[in-house]
Amino acid sequence: MTSVSVSSNSRRIHVLIVLFFIGHLIRDADSYYKNREDKSKCPKVKAIRNFDISEFLGSWYIVQYYASSEEALAYRCMRAELSVSTENAEVTMNFTYSFTDDPINEQLVGNITWKIPSPDLPAHWVHAEDTYEGIYNTYILDSDYKSWALLMHCAEKSKSPRYLSSFIMSREPELGVNVISYLQEKLPRYDIDLEYMFPMTQVNCTTVDPGLGLIMPPMVNATRRRSGVRRHPLKRKHRRS
Repeated sequence: MTSVSVSSNSRRIHVLIVLFFIGHLIRDADSYYKNREDKSKCPKVKAIRNFDISEFLGSWYIVQYYASSEEALAYRCMRAELSVSTENAEVTMNFTYSFTDDPINEQLVGNITWKIPSPDLPAHWVHAEDTYEGIYNTYILDSDYKSWALLMHCAEKSKSPRYLSSFIMSREPELGVNVISYLQEKLPRYDIDLEYMFPMTQVNCTTVDPGLGLIMPPMVNATRRRSGVRRHPLKRKHRRS
């Protein structure tokens, strides 16, 4: 009887060892394929449910900013005005911004237009302008409409890494720390590195000398006397994946 018991215990130990190594192999394989995620494609994003676009329209301050091509914040005083055309199901964002290194705080303007591809998913928009060669998705991840909102943009372009950006927006120039933390927690699942999520200054947002200000036409690169050619903030070149 003793020999049978020892043999049975040995088999159980052998099975446990095998299962242990199989478990490690599965975890290693899962980690391997996660690391091999296609960085040229946008992640699968879960936009806000039961989104009421009419409540979302109007003026917003950008209080936190992320872009996968940015390793330092290049902008300040970014503000957005959202409107919608019910005739062709298009959303337009007109926005103003300045560059952080501009001594006169020159105010620039731009815009971007999206189509709403599905009336059942009004929190998902797709770039509508022919000047952009690729897919440009925008998702409303969360909003209470009256105070704060979280947007995420993802662009795909042939032979380029995907471009991710995100705005934390507020109806007022400032937003509470707790709200910002709550919204930031939603971003890492989409491969957004919070280390590069920068606060956007919303003070002293007027041109130092109005006579030196320059209003740029939408979607056109801004040529700066002191800084060379500067690009539209939603159309940056990729510098890191």
